[in-house]
Amino acid sequence: MHTILCYGDSNTFGTNPGGGRWDIDQRWTGLLSAMLGPSYRIIEEGLGGRTTVFDDPLEPKRNGLEYLPVSLQSHRPLDLVILSLGTNDCKSLNNANERIIAKGLEKLVATVRNHPYGPGYPIPQVLVISPIHIGDDIESSIFASFDKSSAALSKRLADPIRVMAEQQHVHFFDAATVASSSPIDQLHMDKESHASLAQALLPLILACFREMAKPHLLGEGEKELSRSKLFGFLRR
Repeated sequence: MHTILCYGDSNTFGTNPGGGRWDIDQRWTGLLSAMLGPSYRIIEEGLGGRTTVFDDPLEPKRNGLEYLPVSLQSHRPLDLVILSLGTNDCKSLNNANERIIAKGLEKLVATVRNHPYGPGYPIPQVLVISPIHIGDDIESSIFASFDKSSAALSKRLADPIRVMAEQQHVHFFDAATVASSSPIDQLHMDKESHASLAQALLPLILACFREMAKPHLLGEGEKELSRSKLFGFLRR
């Protein structure tokens, strides 16, 4: 069985823009699990407000870098880690630009690769998803930490994140090419976008595992899988 950890924010959690949470068979993680079938296990690790590397004084304990090692340790063995973050980095209080946000995701990629999984555990592949665009009317929503500059910044994320993925030889997908934020709250996906994202990710993940050789297992004292063993990113 292939185990996939989906590490993300509220759009991985499945926040319904109208309130509550989409059912498991409506959010992209649950849809993807059903499409992949019983040979794959999807682990949902989504948290509203989660950032790549930033601390939010208004929403504590949302720093993705701090919790990622815990998640990697508790869910191992893992074959693939999907990193779907960046939206909350666009909050105006973070004063971040697109290059900084891409660097934050790069730090998470390094954390996945360098985590001490232990002897007998594979080093998982990584798929980085650049986020959907924040709605232009975000200032009319209840989310006070976002403003018009946040929406503009979200539209500039895909290219630097793609470049980072190429440089780090990890898989990449731009969620904004198939999904969008709902006009209801300007931030979260409706069920149609969840379905579109799941459908778009399906062939990428299947191709990833078709290309995957038998996972390399860490031996005693071995620090890291050689970069030459890592798989190239998937081009759209």
